[in-house]
Formats: sequence, C-alpha cells, structure tokens
Amino acid sequence: MRLALALVLALLFPATALAHVTVLPESSRKQLPSLRGVERLEATWGALRGEEVFPGGRLSRAWNLLTRDDHLFSNQGLRDIFRRGDTAATFEDLVIPLRVVAADLDTGDEVVFAHGPLQPALLASAALPGIYPPIRHDGRTLVDGAVVDTVPLWHALAGPIDRIYVMNVAGDLMDRPLRSPIDVAVRAFAISRKQRFDLELRNVPESVEVVVFPAPVDDRELFDFSGGRRLMDDAHDLAEQALDEAEQAKRRRRQLRRPFWRRDAEVG
Repeated sequence: MRLALALVLALLFPATALAHVTVLPESSRKQLPSLRGVERLEATWGALRGEEVFPGGRLSRAWNLLTRDDHLFSNQGLRDIFRRGDTAATFEDLVIPLRVVAADLDTGDEVVFAHGPLQPALLASAALPGIYPPIRHDGRTLVDGAVVDTVPLWHALAGPIDRIYVMNVAGDLMDRPLRSPIDVAVRAFAISRKQRFDLELRNVPESVEVVVFPAPVDDRELFDFSGGRRLMDDAHDLAEQALDEAEQAKRRRRQLRRPFWRRDAEVG
C-alpha cells in the first residue's frame, strides 16, 4: 500500500524562500527530486553569505529607517538566488504539488498560493514584516505567511493523508539571546508559531501520523550564514533519530492494537 505523504516547512526569516528555491529546480521539469537535487541544495546553502541575503549593510539599514521606508533590506539578493537556481516559472511546472502561504497586510487574510507564477509567492512568503519589502501582487499587499499561520498543518490535512513530516527549522529561536530589535521580532514570531502549532497538533486525527524533525542548535547571529555544513550534518543526524523514534513508536502502537492471544503466541 502506498502512503499519502506531506511535508510542512515550519520556517522563519528568508529560510522559507531559500529552501523552496534550492529544492524546486529538481522537481520543476516533470521529475521527482533526486540525489542530485539534495547535493544541489547542500551546495547552495553552503555557499550562501549574509551580505547576499541581506544586502546593503548597516548604513543602508540606517538610511531606510531615517527615510521611513517599509523595510530594512532589499529583496534583490533573493531574486538573484532565484535566477541563479533556475527556479520553475509557475506552480504548474512542478511535479510535486506545492502550497505557499502568505498574509495580506491590508485585510489580515491568509493567502494560499497553489497556481500561477512562483516568484511572487516565494518572495511574499519570505517577506518578514519590516525586514523585506511587502510584495504587491494581484491587488494585495503580501508578507510572510508566518504572521497568520507559521505551521500550516491544515493544508496537509485538506486531502487524503497518512503521514505528515514537519521540518521545524524555527524550533530553537525561543532560546536565542536578544541582541537587537530584529531578535525581538523573531522571538515574537517563534512564540506565535509554537502556540499555533500546539493547537493544530491537538486537532490532527488519530489516523494521521505526524513526525516533527527537530532543529539543530544554531547560536549564530541572524545575519550570519557561515557554518552551514555543520548545521546540515547535525540536522541529518537529528532527522535520522526522529525517524527511528517514529518507527519504534509505530511498532509499539501496532503491538498494543493486536489481540492479546496473538501477542502471547508471538512471545511464545
């Protein structure tokens, strides 16, 4: 029997768009992701630098504040990464169904992208308010979907599903030291994410298995993208452990559901 699987990315900051842009090219030509895609993802993340993702430096941030602009950083760096990654042009180009969540800054509505051009959806999903500029698209002013739903489990539950994997990349932000106003904003998002995630987990049907991949310890500054290889190795180890624990828990549940005489016969 084939299982119906879903992957939910629980991310903050531009990690959402960066994760999409480095994975999507491998699934954008009517083919499934491959080992080559994993290697491409590793290479892209390993090569990223803070000044590429957050261009302009401190003087640019100060100028944006003085001129009362609506963001600290241009999203040109993200656009350049999209172009370099040869990302698919539209959702229809993808072989694996994708949903991208954003928030309408004018109405407070949750906006779910599933069709049409990809780049506006990814830029909107990465637009943490005040950090990157809001995206004007289709008559809306859009920002990071974490404003309304940081772990959108209900999208995975909308169709027939057996197992959901949650990549909890934002998991350790609650413990980060507060060094700047941006740290405060990100901590606030992390608190909101945890509250909403706990609520949605309680509403998952018993028939659906949820496996949460924990995040590795990351004590870097928010603008520091160095040490990516170590974090990927740590994340790989944590994911293996989480999958092993999920498999063991499933076996225990299966054992408890068996009639007592069958369990006794197996023991004997």
